[in-house]
Amino acid sequence: MTIQKLSIIIPAYNEGNTIHLILDKIKAVDLTNDIQKEIIIVNDCSKDHTEQAINTYQQANPDLNIQYFKHEINKGKGAALHTGISKATGEYLIIQDADLEYDPSEYNDLLKPVISGFADVVYGSRFMGSNPHRILFFWHTIGNRWLTFASNMFSNLNLTDMETCYKLFNTKVIQAIPLTERRFGFEPEITIKISRVPKIRIYEVGISYYGRTYEEGKKIGWKDGVRAIYCILKYGLFKAR
Repeated sequence: MTIQKLSIIIPAYNEGNTIHLILDKIKAVDLTNDIQKEIIIVNDCSKDHTEQAINTYQQANPDLNIQYFKHEINKGKGAALHTGISKATGEYLIIQDADLEYDPSEYNDLLKPVISGFADVVYGSRFMGSNPHRILFFWHTIGNRWLTFASNMFSNLNLTDMETCYKLFNTKVIQAIPLTERRFGFEPEITIKISRVPKIRIYEVGISYYGRTYEEGKKIGWKDGVRAIYCILKYGLFKAR
């Protein structure tokens, strides 16, 4: 598979303190086969200095292909991803949080099954492989594993980490899927819907995870877990015609 451009979708909400750091990491990555990077940032009506930080970074790095979009009202992470996905022009796209929990230097690991001609979709799993993982939140981990198990029951996949941020998609495939979840329900919705695409080839690779505490800015909470259960049932029980 020949890929000319990778679109990197970054939903941002109150990430003014870290957005420049993750952009530095993305800039430092040399993608295999000289694949070009298209960075699409969607500011979901941040209340801090996120927009100023992005504008400053763009001015200081004119050689970096950064596309910036802003929601005038806060709509949620899923809605920011919908905007970013619709704007992507690369053959493939990957989701990148604006915090520092995931390492862009591992993009090439996710791209490998695609470039080798095996995969259309690649998930980066925090629960497999030997890469570094920060030790945090026992019940959060149990919740992630349970949600993945429940999602697998309906999607008939054997994923180990449905809730991972790092998801790499064929752009045309994901742009053709109608998405409705505006918050963290995006993860189970897209997983179940992508599993129903005829002849789709889904792979998983181990990735690092440098998790944040809630004091450090982590946003997902127990209400989002309840919503994820609802979404698994909603989209899992729905059968496409």
